[in-house]
Formats: sequence, structure tokens, C-alpha cells
Amino acid sequence: MARRLPLSTLLSFALVAFTVEFDNEAEHRLPHRTSDEGGPSSAPWLISLAMYCNCLQWVPEQGIAIRALERQARTRPNWDGMRRWGYIYYAPDPSDPRPRPPQATWLAHTTAKGRAAQELMRSLLPEVEQRWRERFGEAAIRNLRAALIAMLRTVPSGLPDCMPILHYSLVCEAPKERGNPAPESGLASLALPVLLARVLLALALEFEQESPVSLAICADILRVLEAEGTLIRRIPALTGVSKESIAMGVGFLGKRGLVQVLSQEHARRGRIVLLTPAGIEVQAEYPQRLRRLEERWNVRTGPEATSALGTALETLAGDGTREGSPLFQGLDPYPEGWRAKVTKAPATLPHFPMVLHRGGYPDGS
Repeated sequence: MARRLPLSTLLSFALVAFTVEFDNEAEHRLPHRTSDEGGPSSAPWLISLAMYCNCLQWVPEQGIAIRALERQARTRPNWDGMRRWGYIYYAPDPSDPRPRPPQATWLAHTTAKGRAAQELMRSLLPEVEQRWRERFGEAAIRNLRAALIAMLRTVPSGLPDCMPILHYSLVCEAPKERGNPAPESGLASLALPVLLARVLLALALEFEQESPVSLAICADILRVLEAEGTLIRRIPALTGVSKESIAMGVGFLGKRGLVQVLSQEHARRGRIVLLTPAGIEVQAEYPQRLRRLEERWNVRTGPEATSALGTALETLAGDGTREGSPLFQGLDPYPEGWRAKVTKAPATLPHFPMVLHRGGYPDGS
């Protein structure tokens, strides 16, 4: 049976679901505070898995130079956020004799709260993966890991352990240094979300080399826009991503002349997004670009590899909706969690992760 959804979409479903389950458990176990729920003023701000993967996991007890951490992480953390939120601090290296050393040479250290979060999150990665083995079956996770590793055998090394933070245009930032594909022995030791993120990022980077619009915007905004116009307030429910990330994406599309936004006086029920002729063209090209991309990967990795990955992902992800995806079995938050207090729980997983500077949540929250 032909696969109904693109590989990038299925990868996103799995990665977002793993991240949300991880985040719910971390929130439950760690002291924290949030803007809506409050919390002890001494507690650190709540963050998502991406902020551990792109920053916290790389800070050793003795500290590390900012430049060196970015080289190891292969992506740029939200330095100021991680400092303000209480996880790290950084200062000039006391052994550096220069009166004003560049900030890239400063040493980053974890705070006591950062070390506690670091220790817990490190242990949570294998714990949540073990939950998936118990929930979906050992064979399903083994097949998924094997299929992801088979794909990465042909991908240049140097990809980070998570999706990069998306900025204004929501484009994935490519690592500065890429090398030969990593040996399989090294890939086998990686956590499941790292494998998922690296394959998805490799697909996104290749897609964005030839697309005028990022994969995040195509998958999570352009895909759902209707010819007769779409209410902006409906898009979060249609896509599973936050209104803040939708606002960023729609603003970018408007400046590129791909959509028009009708103001309140023209739309009594709220602002409406209308595709321009150029936007209609880009929207129509999106699935075609994904098909061509997968065809290239079929040639590069062999059709058996992409087919195996699609089958393994479909087994877990289904159609990505609350009614049609087994992944939702692990997504119910703890009663005290911030996701439990959301007015309306998401009905679908995002077709692409929206990792923003706001805390790294995979749906842009």
C-alpha cells in the first residue's frame, strides 16, 4: 500500500510526540516556573528537550568556552535565554590575560539548578525510549532505529542532536562544518530523538536549498490555507502549532507577497489569510518538492531503506491525529502540567517541529 504522508511529516510526528512526552515528565519532576502557572521565583524557567540537546548536555563541570560548545553542539543555543532562565552563567576565562576577551572565548558553566536539570534530562532520554519499547513493542522500535540509521549512513556528518532554533524566516540553519557520514557504530549509540532529528533536518536542509519558503512554513501554514481564505485563529487547531509561530510565519509570507491578511473591518469573524497567485504556486509546489526529494533519497539510499523507514514510522504515527495516531497514547500531561491547562488540547501533531527561542518546545509554545 502506498504511503499516504511524506517522510518529513511522519518524522515530525514521532519527534514531536517523543519530545512532548519527555517534556511532560521533566516538568513533573523538576522545580520550575512559567509565565502562566508561576512557580517559585528561585526555580528555573521551564524549557523543552531541544534546550538540553543544543546547550545543557554539552556543559561539563569545569565549564566550556562558548565557541567550543557551539562546535560540539553543531548549532547555536539560546545563550541569553539559558542564562536568564537560570541554567547557566558565563564569564571571561580567568586565565585569559586580555582585558576584553571576545565573548566566544568566555566560559559557560551550569548553575546548581542547571546541573539538576542536566542530570534528570540525561536519564530521561533512555527512560522515555524504554516506555516506547514497552508501549509499541521491542520490534517496532528496533525496526525504526535500524531504518533511521540506514538513512543516516548516506548523510554527511555534523548534524546537531536536535532541530535548530527557527528564527524569523523559520528556515533551518545548516551546520558550518559537515563531513563524511558517521560510522554505524556511532549512530547506534544515539538516542531515538537524536536519530529522528538528524534525518528530518537532513531532509529539511535539502528541501530548503530549492524552495523559496522553509519546510516549517510550507508544512505548518501554507499546507492548510484554503483558496477562499483561512481564519488565522483556526490555523493553530489545524496544524498543532502555536499562534505565536503562526504569526511569525504569516508575517514572513506577507512580506514575501505570498499571502494577504485582511484586517478586522474586512472580516467580522477575525483576520483572514488569503493566498496570492504567487502563494498558490508555492503551495502547489510544496508536495511536488517533497516527492522529488524522496525520489532522490530513494536513489541515494535505495528504495528499500526509505520504504522501511516509512513503514516503521507509519506503524507508530498513523495519521498524526488524536483519533488516528498511537503516539497520542503517551501525550496526556500530568494534571498540574501546563499542557493540562490548555483550553483545547491539540487534535493533531505538527507536520514540522516549530522549535523557537521561547523555550524550544516542538510546537512553538
